[in-house]
Amino acid sequence: MYNAIDWRAIVLPPLFAVAMATGAVAEQDCEPSRWGTEDEIGNANLITAESVLAASSLIKTGKTYSLGVTIDSSTPAFPPRGLMLQVVQPNQQWGRVAFPNATYNDDVFQGWFGIGSQIDGLGHVGAPDATYYNCNNAKEFAFLTGLTKLGVEKIPPIVARGIVLDMAGHFGVEYMEAGQFFDVEDVQAVEKKQGTPVREGDVVLFHTGWTDAKLEADPAAWVSAEPGQTEEVASYLASKNIVAVGADTWGVDVVPPPDQARPFQGHVILLKENGIYILETMNTGPLVRDGAFEFLFILGHAKVRGAVQMIINPIAIR
Repeated sequence: MYNAIDWRAIVLPPLFAVAMATGAVAEQDCEPSRWGTEDEIGNANLITAESVLAASSLIKTGKTYSLGVTIDSSTPAFPPRGLMLQVVQPNQQWGRVAFPNATYNDDVFQGWFGIGSQIDGLGHVGAPDATYYNCNNAKEFAFLTGLTKLGVEKIPPIVARGIVLDMAGHFGVEYMEAGQFFDVEDVQAVEKKQGTPVREGDVVLFHTGWTDAKLEADPAAWVSAEPGQTEEVASYLASKNIVAVGADTWGVDVVPPPDQARPFQGHVILLKENGIYILETMNTGPLVRDGAFEFLFILGHAKVRGAVQMIINPIAIR
């Protein structure tokens, strides 16, 4: 797995400083979700039979796009995440056969669900006082054996209007550079140029070109930093009342952040404060190359009880 030196130098000290400054165990004001004090799915509540039917009308050609990337033991990830896969043939050693007419392979997975293309659930990021979405405190729901609230198994199928905003094209480049960010004015300019305004209930993806350019060619650089949104963009999208935000980067937020005392503040705004999901390492290149800026987005993920994140392969249908 790739070295974490850059991360510890750039992100962790300011993150600890924030926790110390605010008081990691201090109580903070928290407003319950507009979906009710017991809600665990956030803006996924916006998905209804009517909204799904409306989104399905976006299918014009029937062409499908896989938004997940292929992963293996060498895939770079936020340290110390990684995975190992073992293919085994249970009870078939020494010439034994499983059945009179067949043999078979099984696989054993050891790893992190937060690797490659993934969804961040609402139990992933909270405030320094350990308060998470809908005023849930980690000491009451986060255990070694899994989350008892806000687990990914609670997330319903996400079927919605999807749009991809070509931020690399906006800046006139093949790919944005590490640490380069886009602000609200940039996002609004692309919305207007493409004719794809952000609407309530949407899944919004950003194309920076970062994964196409760096994931295979320079994986160490890919995971060491990234272009991405400012925290003001996260607030803007939250004001639009969307369901999920994603990008073709491993963390959506720009790294290093403009304010080193607020790393991944977009995650806090989206997940903790607004119940909006985050989709990381999305394969947006094919959509942009085809000019498929608006599409039907479909995600049905593995429902592992108590999990924080999940490896995913969403589908876009144009």
